[in-house]
Amino acid sequence: MQVLVALSGGVDSSVAAALLVEAGHEVVGATMRLWGGSQTSGCCSVRDVVDARRVADELGIVHHVFDFSDGFEEHVVGPYAAAHAAGRTPNPCVECNRHLKFDRLLGRAGRLGFDALATGHHARLERAGGVPRLRRGADGAKDQSYVLAVLGRRELERVLLPVGTLTKAEVRARARALGLRTAEKAESQEVCFLSPAGSAHDRAGFLAGRIGLHAGAVVDRTGAVVGSVAAVELVTVGQRRGLGPVAGGCGEATRRRYALAVDVAARQVVVGEATELLVDEVVLERRTWTDVARPDGSPVLVQASAHGVARRGVLVPGGVRLEAPGRAVAPGQLVALYEGDEVVGSGIAAGSPGGR
Repeated sequence: MQVLVALSGGVDSSVAAALLVEAGHEVVGATMRLWGGSQTSGCCSVRDVVDARRVADELGIVHHVFDFSDGFEEHVVGPYAAAHAAGRTPNPCVECNRHLKFDRLLGRAGRLGFDALATGHHARLERAGGVPRLRRGADGAKDQSYVLAVLGRRELERVLLPVGTLTKAEVRARARALGLRTAEKAESQEVCFLSPAGSAHDRAGFLAGRIGLHAGAVVDRTGAVVGSVAAVELVTVGQRRGLGPVAGGCGEATRRRYALAVDVAARQVVVGEATELLVDEVVLERRTWTDVARPDGSPVLVQASAHGVARRGVLVPGGVRLEAPGRAVAPGQLVALYEGDEVVGSGIAAGSPGGR
């Protein structure tokens, strides 16, 4: 089989390529050049391209670099800034998977004659009766099935996930045994076009240059001003820290408050207690299915962050109803839907019908 491997410059994709070479496939490595900004560390950096190229040399395979920076700006960076300007909390890595890695790169692989695209994601693909089933990775602490929940059958039929059956420790052990330069490389924890917090090009600095940041009032449910924030665009629903000093007496100032809603146009953040974040239903937009759409009434497990706890729910028109009240999902965040350990679909949180 001819396989194009997405080499990110990390240990997981390096071992994915190595396993395919060991299995006798014709393997070629490819790294996406996505961002031409100032960021020089983390995913997609110059260092990562160099590491990917050297790993390819160590494995004796051809390596290409594909410039997809135009699509990255259109589908990831621009929408990321626009979402913050609208008071939403985007997930740029999910949109990169949706539009770049498993659309544009997958399409490029097909046009070049490759049978499949492989990545180093920690998730499993099982093919029962010819139908690909996307399941959680063997290493629960590193499972990445959540960020792949936007994929459909068309994509999954042409994808390989070689390290999904291994733990992270096993991946590193294989890399050491092969003498790969990425064996001890630390994992990237940053959004690739942002610098670490506190630097000139961190999230605040980046968004200030793109959309401008505006101070806002912190108000309670009655509309009374109880504090302030330096930038309303940086606040996320559910956030507790960074909401500024809170006014009040009789112990009111020490009570924990959480962001319940963000209104950028009004320059306001509505806050309340943790119980006011509880909702019975999450409204979903841009729903996708890994195979066939599940009908309303189907039971599902609902996961709203990469390593969040999956909550029981049932599909309803326009979203999912939770079996027990749960914390509201910030608008813009991906919600992955599971049946057991299998991903069956996803949606983007549009909000909730209302807190309790």
